[in-house]
Amino acid sequence: MIEDIPALDMRGHNLNVALIHWPVLNKARDVVATNVTNFDIHDIARASRTYGVGKYFIVNTIEEQLIFVNRMLDHWRIGPGARLNPMRQTALGMIQLAETLDVVLNKHYSEEKPQIIATAARDFPGVERCSFRELRQDIFKDKQRARLLLFGTGFGLDEQILKKCDLILEPIKGASMEDYRHLSVRSAVSICLDRLFGAW
Repeated sequence: MIEDIPALDMRGHNLNVALIHWPVLNKARDVVATNVTNFDIHDIARASRTYGVGKYFIVNTIEEQLIFVNRMLDHWRIGPGARLNPMRQTALGMIQLAETLDVVLNKHYSEEKPQIIATAARDFPGVERCSFRELRQDIFKDKQRARLLLFGTGFGLDEQILKKCDLILEPIKGASMEDYRHLSVRSAVSICLDRLFGAW
């Protein structure tokens, strides 16, 4: 018989999400900037809104990419899309754009440095690895502490980002026999947020 354990009430936490497009790695382990995709803008915003995330930062050093995102957001936040789909407007209203992670930290965390948590498959010297359960418990014990959860595009975050982090979250593992792990970043965000804040 499964023991009936009351679910933790994770509402009211102080965690933001950042999707990093630079500096990230490509397949050859070169440092690159990746393009923003329309699906990531919409789907990560909707997942973030569902799980109580305060802000969703899109970080890209390429000016043309940020201009593209701004135009799309204007359509949904103040243009025709706002009238056609108010629910989408609500989710996309939480998006903030930035050229670098440092801009995010200096502009949005000027009074209190957040705990910065990376999602990465590999370990990085000097940065502690934590499990979903451990981080969920820590957030529950201190919901007011500012936290920033980083997701990398391409083939993962470069060490320039990892060395700024306080924790690295354990990688997502499923149940495939061959340990297949090639999720889209928007799927990974949804899984991580549910493991941290879902009602289980």
